[in-house]
Amino acid sequence: MQTDLQIAKQSATLRVKVEETLRQAIASGRFKPGQRLVERELCEMLGVGRTSVREALRQLEAEGIITSYPHKGPVVSTITYEEAAQLYTVRALLEGFAGQQFAEHGTAAEIATLQAAVVEFEAAAASGVGARLIKAKNVFYDCLMDGSKNAFVRQMLTSLHNRINLLRMTSMTQPGRLAHSIEEIKEIADAIKNRNGPLAAAACKFHIDQAAKVALEYLRKNTSDTP
Repeated sequence: MQTDLQIAKQSATLRVKVEETLRQAIASGRFKPGQRLVERELCEMLGVGRTSVREALRQLEAEGIITSYPHKGPVVSTITYEEAAQLYTVRALLEGFAGQQFAEHGTAAEIATLQAAVVEFEAAAASGVGARLIKAKNVFYDCLMDGSKNAFVRQMLTSLHNRINLLRMTSMTQPGRLAHSIEEIKEIADAIKNRNGPLAAAACKFHIDQAAKVALEYLRKNTSDTP
C-alpha cells in the first residue's frame, strides 16, 4: 500500500553520510570555528546535491556544531570559555558514571572490544594527529558508552562529544598532551578490566579534567571571551 509516510532509504543514507563527513571535517579542523559553510562549495566538494547538504547542515545546527546567521548563512560554531568549562564539567560526571557502570556490568566481550580500541588509539597516535586518531578516539568512547548499558547516558554524551569535537583537535595537538591522553585511557581500560568501578569512574573524570585544562588554557590565551 502506498502512503505519504514511505521513506526514501537511499536518500536518508546519503544524508547521514554527508552529516558524518561534515562532522568529521569540522572535528579535524578542515573547517575552522567561525568559517562560513557555503552550500554551493560544499556540494562541489562532496559531489552531492543541495538538498542533501541543506538537510545535513540543519542536523549539525541542531547539534550546535554550526550556527546560522541572517544574511550570512551557516558558519562553524565557536565555543566560549564558559561554555567549554560547563561542557567539560558535565562530561566528566557522565563519563565517570559510564566508566563505573561498565566496570560493574560490562561483559567480557565488551571489555575485550575496549582493550582493542585502546590498542588502536595508541597505534593511531603513533601515526600522527589526524583523521585516524579522531576515529580511534571516537571508537573508544563508543565502546565506553556501550559498556555502560545506559541509552540516556549515550544520548547525552554523544551530544556533548559533538560540541567538544570543536576543541578536541586543539587539545590533542598541544605539546605532551597526546602521550598523557594515551596513559589516561589505558588506566580507564585497566580499571574496567579489573572490575573496579570507583577507580574506573575516577580515571574517567581525571582524563576529562586533564583534557579540560588544556582546552581551557588554549581558549584563555586565544580568545577575548574569558573570565
